[in-house]
Amino acid sequence: MLISDFYKLYKENGLSKEVISHFRGIIHSFYKQHKRNFPFRENITPFKVLVSEIMLQQTQTGRVSVKFLNFVEKFPSFLALSKAPLEDVLKAWQGLGYNRRAIALKKISEIVMKDYNGKLPDSIKILNSFPQIGHNTASSILTFAFNKPTIFIETNIRRVYIYFFFHNKNNISDKEIIPIIEKTIDKLNPREWYYALMDYGVMLKKSHPDLHKQSAQYRKQTPFKGSNRQIRGKLLKLLLRAKTLKKFEIEKEFNNIKPDKLKEILIQLKKEGFIKIEGTKVQIVR
Repeated sequence: MLISDFYKLYKENGLSKEVISHFRGIIHSFYKQHKRNFPFRENITPFKVLVSEIMLQQTQTGRVSVKFLNFVEKFPSFLALSKAPLEDVLKAWQGLGYNRRAIALKKISEIVMKDYNGKLPDSIKILNSFPQIGHNTASSILTFAFNKPTIFIETNIRRVYIYFFFHNKNNISDKEIIPIIEKTIDKLNPREWYYALMDYGVMLKKSHPDLHKQSAQYRKQTPFKGSNRQIRGKLLKLLLRAKTLKKFEIEKEFNNIKPDKLKEILIQLKKEGFIKIEGTKVQIVR
């Protein structure tokens, strides 16, 4: 079916069974021919899904694929990750950015071992209470780990629904999209359905690169260079390599950064559990 014919059918019939059937058919057909292969889509376990979903928060799939394999080889289970020194976890995480996710993964593993006998709970409410896991991530974990038909939205899924159901409209909110996701979800195999949606969304990113601008969620990305995130990442990398640094050594390395800003970043890293500061010494928490 041509997309123009789909628009016409949807305009005339709304979200009818026929429209939903055609939509699912288009998505499934594309997936059968063009599905992407990732290591986190193979040999699925709740632990691997948790790791991949946390990694995929704000990090592209290509970078995650390589890091994922190395990470789960080094820490193959909740037990292994819960017992690992934070320093080792952060080293394995290097290159993914947003390092607080690594701390969150370790903390989640500790919680799962302590409170849930080493088994990831299949409850959105419980998952949502874990660090670094919001509603969307909790829902995606349930779908991919347990094949449960939960409702969630992310960039590629949003792009698909804008393309099919909000033709030539702007400032589209997720509140408008989610009811359509609920009505069109393939409940028989939600895991594969969401894989298919995401893969179709990636194709649309190439063929229709400005679709995301129709969303109310659209924001211009702030520059990475000179950002707190860049400074934090560089500082952690230095500490992982040097083990311990004196404050004056850090100040010398970051002499282009205002002292107050650098001090604020150090305090924040300490609060978040990355580092400890003893007198003039700064080091990664072990």
